[in-house]
Amino acid sequence: MISVEQIRAARAWLAISQQELADAAKVEVRTIHRIESGFQGATDRTLEKIRTAFEARGVDFLFDGSKASGIRVRGIRS
Repeated sequence: MISVEQIRAARAWLAISQQELADAAKVEVRTIHRIESGFQGATDRTLEKIRTAFEARGVDFLFDGSKASGIRVRGIRS
């Protein structure tokens, strides 16, 4: 599942607010705030909604096995 660090990085890269992410993911802005603040209670369903919202904007999430390892924005080569 995506990590807090990946969420923060993707949101920063896209220069979108917590409110914009919440609207795109169809979750409450307080949910985004709590997740980014390190609250551990996010459900898999909520994280999947957030991931889907980012992927629709061109962000891919990278993993090393099951460990989150970064993000990649489609169209940008490393």
